Amino acid sequence: MTQSLSQLFKQATQELPIEQIELAASGSNRRYFRLKGAHQSLIGVIGTSQEENSAFLYMSRHFAKQGLNVPRVIIASEDKMCYLQEDLGDTLLFDYIADGRKTGVFCEGEKKMLRKTMRALAQFQVEGAKGFDFRECYPQPEFNERSIKWDLNYFKYCFLKATGLDFQEDRLENEFDRLANILLQEKSDTFMYRDFQSRNVMIVDDKPYFIDFQGGRRGPVYYDVASFLWQAKANYKHELRHELIGVYLDELSKYKPVNKDEFMHTLQHYVLFRLLQVLGAYGFRGYFEKKPHFLQSIPAALDNLRQLLKGDSVNEYPYLAEVLRNMTELKQFKEANVRKPLVVKVFSFSYKKGIPNDDSGNGGGFVFDCRAVNNPGKYERYTFFTGLDEPVIKFLEDDGEILPFLENAYNLVDASVKRYIDRGFRNLMVSFGCTGGQHRSVYAAEKMAKHINDKFGVEVQLIHREQNIETSLPARAE
Repeated sequence: MTQSLSQLFKQATQELPIEQIELAASGSNRRYFRLKGAHQSLIGVIGTSQEENSAFLYMSRHFAKQGLNVPRVIIASEDKMCYLQEDLGDTLLFDYIADGRKTGVFCEGEKKMLRKTMRALAQFQVEGAKGFDFRECYPQPEFNERSIKWDLNYFKYCFLKATGLDFQEDRLENEFDRLANILLQEKSDTFMYRDFQSRNVMIVDDKPYFIDFQGGRRGPVYYDVASFLWQAKANYKHELRHELIGVYLDELSKYKPVNKDEFMHTLQHYVLFRLLQVLGAYGFRGYFEKKPHFLQSIPAALDNLRQLLKGDSVNEYPYLAEVLRNMTELKQFKEANVRKPLVVKVFSFSYKKGIPNDDSGNGGGFVFDCRAVNNPGKYERYTFFTGLDEPVIKFLEDDGEILPFLENAYNLVDASVKRYIDRGFRNLMVSFGCTGGQHRSVYAAEKMAKHINDKFGVEVQLIHREQNIETSLPARAE
């Protein structure tokens, strides 16, 4: 199938790609590739569902015609199982606001971009719906009772039942019905993005661009506001949320009448619903599919839920609120921070693009400079290889300089890993940098990740930043 992307690239650009790199994906089953030619770079997508691909292709073209900031589709295969789209670069809003997320204190530049995003959301929901054929949506054309019940049962079966908490299913279902009725009271002809969060916004020329909207449908505007401002790892404080809601409503009022008090009251029901849906997704992706990123997001989502449960918005659902309070007080969640095992993140990077950020909030760990090691990149025959490829590996190991360098690095890192495990620390970061982040640093990061995993049995997340490659070496079962 990847060969089909090359053929599409040639059709679109009249040249074959000279480089094709698979990009990291999170919760999606789609595969993404960056294809580079001599004069152009495009993003290739391989999907598993023709219907979902068709929905995205229709939406992307429609939104582009409406003048909205989305990646343009360049070409698609006849069966719509793969396509090429505009390359928007690598800057996600999630990364753009990384410092604020870690500390909860957002600088003015980060706030400015968040304000731009909220204004763009209101425009997207209203302008995007004009002339839109909602029959093209997949799997549902609109936000309806069936889709609500799917998400609530997603939470019940994939998260709540997995906790082992006893509850009366009939009483819970009664309150699910009540919640669904309230959510469906307001009919709307606006576009509901459904998975609107900072990982689905890219920053291009200081403007927000929207991606991954293929799950969208006709629906109320509240859902996307709740999705964005109560994203598990966003770490927005109450004051910032309130400010951003105000910015959003000011923009929305340009398109339709807005009553702020009524909006805030209704929004809280959608916040509750979205938090339950998110926990269901985290439970499925984490507990059942064993994806660490989603397990790591559960504590933050539960913190958001605990804050919501302190307010009056859940009073209309007394039994649901009781179950949720009992759930958040379960021992496994109260002690999650204590019992969570060490995870080591190992990066390779280019010094030209700066040292990688530490999303754990600990400020970074070891940084090893590989630039003193003989560089295979200065020889033309290694230009299109990386430290993952045998020719580069052989060059570095035959040359000999990299091996004592790594032995010294092992000794330093081993001592910290042992102490981190002994003291119950949860995060350690080890980074290797070189000039281009392609040869020496990639080789060294690969070796360090395998060394730590083999010696200590802890989970190692390996990120080759400049190659857009992320892999995980799982923890060894005791």
